[in-house]
Amino acid sequence: MLRQNLAQKQQMKILPQQIQLLNLFHLNTLELEQRIQQEIEENPLLEETTADSELEVEKFNKDEVRDFSDWEEHAYDDIPNYKLEYENYFNNERMPDRPIAEVTDFRETLKQQYMFLSKDQEELVIANYLIDSLNESGLLEYTLDEIAEDFSFKHKRWVEPEEIEKVLKKIKEMDPPGIGAGSIRECLLLQLKRMNTKQPDVKAAIELLENHYNDLRSRNMDKIKVKMKLEDDEIKIILKLIASLKMKPISENTSTLQPNQQILPDFILTTEGDMIEVSLFKQRSSTLFINQSWMESVLMTENNKKADKHTRQYLRNKLNAAQWFVSAIKQRESTMLKVVKAIVKLQYDYFREGDIRKIKPMILKNIADMVGVDISTVSRITCNKYVNTPFGNILLKDLFTEGIANKKGEVISNKVIQTAIEEVIESEDKTKPFTDQQLVQVLAQRGFSIARRTVAKYRELLQIPVAQMRAIWA
Repeated sequence: MLRQNLAQKQQMKILPQQIQLLNLFHLNTLELEQRIQQEIEENPLLEETTADSELEVEKFNKDEVRDFSDWEEHAYDDIPNYKLEYENYFNNERMPDRPIAEVTDFRETLKQQYMFLSKDQEELVIANYLIDSLNESGLLEYTLDEIAEDFSFKHKRWVEPEEIEKVLKKIKEMDPPGIGAGSIRECLLLQLKRMNTKQPDVKAAIELLENHYNDLRSRNMDKIKVKMKLEDDEIKIILKLIASLKMKPISENTSTLQPNQQILPDFILTTEGDMIEVSLFKQRSSTLFINQSWMESVLMTENNKKADKHTRQYLRNKLNAAQWFVSAIKQRESTMLKVVKAIVKLQYDYFREGDIRKIKPMILKNIADMVGVDISTVSRITCNKYVNTPFGNILLKDLFTEGIANKKGEVISNKVIQTAIEEVIESEDKTKPFTDQQLVQVLAQRGFSIARRTVAKYRELLQIPVAQMRAIWA
């Protein structure tokens, strides 16, 4: 039996324009430039002013008073010809300060290497997918089954793990040694197998990593010496050889393989005395405008009843889209400045001196309440934005930290504790490094009362190995 019921309920819906605005908040400076250029190409009503156009206007301004000059002044001047020829190619205001080096990503280098190993197109597709799956250190963190499943899903054709393994073996033979390894142990083994395996130290090092790696991690040197029948001098030579290898095939210092990442900040922070000023790196709202001639054409078409219905609808949509986009850019810049100024207000001591120990505990909700926006808005604005300070470029997301109470009852940032852990480990005796429990005791003497699991968590975040491994690499 059908029945009709009258019910009252509240429901919140997000408008499509609001979603687009949130997406604009997420963009950094470079991504915003691309978004603006895309919008200008798609919308004829939207235009922008450039610095070159303003200079041209000033250059040919008729009201400007100029000195009289005739042909003789140009014919008998003392400017050498080579300077005039050089100016034909370079503008003085845009003179390059230094040559720009072209640097490719290590993944592109690997793809080019693989093209010399195989010409099979299907194999190249798998190789490119594997190379793109490598992390920033050049290691492969996924299993062959996971890669085969993901590849099959994305390319809509089933691939067996054996095919992936066949291609991966070829990648592991490429440079740099250790590329494509699934672990640090395999990375070390791949480097050793590139050496002369007939040498006793190389042969023993391979045997040690293949058969006694767990004993090595646990620092059971006596057990290793008994099993491998080695003397003290021999084990030292082997450990010295292993310590000379790279734990990761791609390191930050590998400039020939890793691209030169130049950070373009979104905000500029300057200090004058006790005052801190924050401004946008590049304000775009003042350069965007709606073409007046096109706007007049739209209005005329709207009033013309004989005009085509689809034409009027198209022009009306483009005008509304242009007006909304200019307004959205202004709202984006206004909200961004409010958020960053609130962050500077809370972290005033840190921005004054640049000392990481001055960072106070701060979460997204603190800034959202100060600015009067949603937490998601603060998250989008700070997730990939940098602020240029007198002490370098700072990622805004890094300033948000949880708080931990010390012995005095004061809440301090976990960044301060991580810095303290780094300082303690740097000053420790390298032959007898601190365990996590000993780190707890040392930090307690400094006034930080934290658990051993917390110390282990922060140590792993800082990518610092355990005490046993630090002693091996000492």
